[in-house]
Amino acid sequence: MKGLTLAHVAGFAILAATVVLPAYAQAKTLTISWWGYNGEKMKANIIEPFKKICGCDVVFETGNNADRLNKLKLRGGKGVDVIYLTDSYSQVGIQQGLFQELDRNKIPNLADLYDLAKAPQGNYGPAYTIGRVGIVYDTAKVVTPITSWNDLWRNDLKGAVTLPGITTTAGPLTVLQAAKHAGADPYDDADKAFEAISALKPNVVKNYNTGSELVNLISTGEAKVALAQDFTLASMQSAVPTMAWAALKEGDVATLNTVNIPKGSENVELAHQFINFILSKDVQQAEAEQGVDAPVSTKVVLTPDKAKLWTYGPDMIAKLTRIDYAKLNEAQSDWIDRWNEIFGM
Repeated sequence: MKGLTLAHVAGFAILAATVVLPAYAQAKTLTISWWGYNGEKMKANIIEPFKKICGCDVVFETGNNADRLNKLKLRGGKGVDVIYLTDSYSQVGIQQGLFQELDRNKIPNLADLYDLAKAPQGNYGPAYTIGRVGIVYDTAKVVTPITSWNDLWRNDLKGAVTLPGITTTAGPLTVLQAAKHAGADPYDDADKAFEAISALKPNVVKNYNTGSELVNLISTGEAKVALAQDFTLASMQSAVPTMAWAALKEGDVATLNTVNIPKGSENVELAHQFINFILSKDVQQAEAEQGVDAPVSTKVVLTPDKAKLWTYGPDMIAKLTRIDYAKLNEAQSDWIDRWNEIFGM
């Protein structure tokens, strides 16, 4: 090119840099670690609307709680910006130092959440959905209604009960309820708790490890009573319409799904923005109405037909009890061994 000097070339290079580099810097990618279910609804309700707001891209790392948390640990808390976990696993992550505390000023939608969901594990991630563990039973086959956790030990329920396996989310709750039945502290006096579980064994037809196993036990009539999480209720009632959630005088146990920001996040501001977005009234409303997740926003209003699917409303949530997962996680290895001695591997 005639007349082009080194100075001109340098000038063009500087001009190109000033034009291109800012656009490149804005092309951020938010990496989310989650389970991978209900993908199409998450894309429609959360991912695509959020991408329009943030002008960013979103990619996923999928898998179960244990695998994803272990990957994060092996990477020293790097590689992921937001991680979805059940509260038992998020407690493990907190104790392992994998998450950073949140700047709550950047998550204004926290103010609209039920208190239970705002800071369930200190100044770490909030719960974005809430569930419960309780007892479900076939009202056509169990003549006397179940009204207490202690009813699991009733003589008329021999060979009728199914329990979640000890390594499932709800499994350790059996130990907690057995300890209460025995009037003991499950952490200080595990012997009495497991004596109560031994006494419960004649009533137990089988332990289940997945939701499909549970529904099969109920649908075939092999089990008439189950200790279960509420997300399984609709499937059980579809198979056996007379299945009902027991109104327990002691209340049900809360289960929470949380969102946290790992210490190695490369997009901390974007991660806060994303958490605030999924806690918004519009997202919480859509997820609840479409059967994805129970809402934690007090702004969500559901019809009675929609509400019956969920742990929903201030009255129900106020009756829930919480689990000290720091203590439970520490005791669980011993509990697994004791459980297997009673029920076998």
